[in-house]
Amino acid sequence: MSTSQTRQQHVEIAEYLQELIHSGDLAPGDQLPSEAELCEKFGSSRGPVRQAVATLRAEGLVSSGRGRRSMVLSTQLSNSFEALLSATAFIEEEGRKAGAKIIRIARERASEAVADALDIDKDESVVEIMRVRTADDVPVMVEKLVFPTKWGEPLMTLTPQSLPVHKQLEEMGAHVDNIVRTAHIAQADSDQAALLEIAEGAPLFHVTLRASTYQGEPVEYAEYAVRGDVITINQSNVRGGSVPVKLGLKNPQN
Repeated sequence: MSTSQTRQQHVEIAEYLQELIHSGDLAPGDQLPSEAELCEKFGSSRGPVRQAVATLRAEGLVSSGRGRRSMVLSTQLSNSFEALLSATAFIEEEGRKAGAKIIRIARERASEAVADALDIDKDESVVEIMRVRTADDVPVMVEKLVFPTKWGEPLMTLTPQSLPVHKQLEEMGAHVDNIVRTAHIAQADSDQAALLEIAEGAPLFHVTLRASTYQGEPVEYAEYAVRGDVITINQSNVRGGSVPVKLGLKNPQN
């Protein structure tokens, strides 16, 4: 079997198991189908089946098994890579309609923080996009995206009807492979409060992001100020595995 076929089977099996879990057909405490059953169903060897189960284990959805069939631990999805990178993908994964109001698109001089994140000289020209992002027409975050001119210049003509920013970057050849995010709690200043329709001083979840290609070329620096009354964080951990963290959106407080 070719590497491509093996990879496709692994993904297909993982998606099948994820759907069983997220639909409720497999509930927390239930065992996964056996390796033999999955091999028969997908006409697969045990390798792709084990890869698929490992994917679910890394997401915190199933136990490690340790010689027995893995058991469902959680029905909570982890964010996809696209949702970690793109506010549009994040909002849509939450089952909400994503929208954007453009506040500013401009060439700016890189601050020290931006220059460090994009590996350029301070005061070098960059392209900055600031938008208010909405979920079901409710403003939930202020988004600032900063790009080196190589990637940013073609985005200067962005409109609400344009393709999503990260789809445009992908078409330009900016294939993001690595994301580093940090977050802290902050308070809304007067401008953020007005844009998000909240009180000045209200809590915000402030996230910074650095994105790069697999070769390590910086593509984007971003800052997100997310309303504190809409953000949720969910974790499901398995000893010895990774620690996936799931961000979510809830309805804002009235």
